[in-house]
Amino acid sequence: MKNSIFSALKPLTILAAVLIVISSSCSNSASTAEEITPSNLVVRADIGGKTAQKPNGDGSGLVNFIITANNATTYKMSFGDGTTQDATSGTNSYNYKTVGTYNYIVNVTASNGAKSISSSITITVNVSTLAIWSDEFNTNGSPDAANWGYDMGAGGWGNNESQYYTNRSDNAIVENGVLKIITKKENYLGSSYTSARLLSKGKFSIKYGKIEFRAKLPIGGGTWPALWMLGDNISTVPWPACGEIDIMEHKGNELNKIHGTLHFPGRSGGNPDTTTVTPNTTATTEFHTYAIDWRADAIKFYIDNVLFKTFTNTTSLPFNQKFFLIMNCAMGGSFGGAIDPNFVSSTFEVDYVRVFN
Repeated sequence: MKNSIFSALKPLTILAAVLIVISSSCSNSASTAEEITPSNLVVRADIGGKTAQKPNGDGSGLVNFIITANNATTYKMSFGDGTTQDATSGTNSYNYKTVGTYNYIVNVTASNGAKSISSSITITVNVSTLAIWSDEFNTNGSPDAANWGYDMGAGGWGNNESQYYTNRSDNAIVENGVLKIITKKENYLGSSYTSARLLSKGKFSIKYGKIEFRAKLPIGGGTWPALWMLGDNISTVPWPACGEIDIMEHKGNELNKIHGTLHFPGRSGGNPDTTTVTPNTTATTEFHTYAIDWRADAIKFYIDNVLFKTFTNTTSLPFNQKFFLIMNCAMGGSFGGAIDPNFVSSTFEVDYVRVFN
C-alpha cells in the first residue's frame, strides 16, 4: 500500500519540480528584460522665440526639451536652476524665471529599473522683465484709490517730524501726467507744515522683483522725500523686524545726495545699512529713475539704471516676504534736519511707479 501511494505521488513531485524550474527561468528572463540598460539618449532644447536676432529666445524663458532613448521606462530632468522633475519621452516644457541672460546645464537621466544613463546639455536663456503692476498717473484728480491709501497724522511715527500728513488734494494730486506731493508751510491741527504720505498697503504688495520710480525731488532745507517699502506684516511684527527698504531718500539740506538704505534688526534707526550716490544732474530740477532689483540672494539699488549698491540677502533677514510701497515727503525730524525758516512750499513729483517680475 505504501509503495502504491509513493508511486502515485512521485510523478506529481517531478511535475512540481519542473514547474518551479520553468517559473524561475521565466522570472529571471523577465527580470533581465526589465533591466536592460537604456541607450542612445538624445536631449535637444528648443528655446522659445529663438531667432538669429534673438539667439537666447524671446524673453519668455520658455524652453521645450525633446528627449529620446531606447529601452528607457522613466526619465528625470534637472534644469540647472535648482529645479528637478520627472519627465517623459518626447517634448517636456519648462519656464525659466530668473530675469537676465544665463547659462544652464540641463541633465537628463533615462532609467530602466536599476539601470540608467545620463546626458547633459548647456543652454543660454534670456528672461525679460515683465510689468506686473504700475501707476502712470495719467488721470487728473485724486490719486487712484484702487492703488493708494494714506497715512494721516503728525510727528512722523517717532521721527519728530514737523508736518501733518493729510489726504487733501492740497497735498496730493495728479496733474499733467505726474503725481504731486505738495509740502506747505501752514498751521494745521497743531502742526506748522502739511504734506502727504501715500501707500499701497492692502492694495498691492510684492515679494521680489524690480521696483522703479521716476521722480523729481522737492527743494528746500528740511524737506525729506522718500520712495520706500515696508513688510506686509508690520501690523503684527513691529518695525524694524518687518524690514524696511528705502529705494530713495534725500535731504534738502544735502542737495543732490541720494540714499539707498535698508533697516532690519541690528541695522536700524541711526545705524542702517546705507549707501549714497550723486546723480549726473540735479535731483530737484531733473527727473531720475530710482529702482531696486530685489531677489532672494541680493537687493541691488540703481539710479538711472546705474548700480550703486548691492546688499546680500539671506533667509535670516526680513526681506523674503511681501512688501508694500510708500511715497511721501516729510519735513525736518531726525533725518530731514533743520527747516529753512524761509520755506513756503515745494513739490515732489512722481512720473510713474512700475513693478516688474
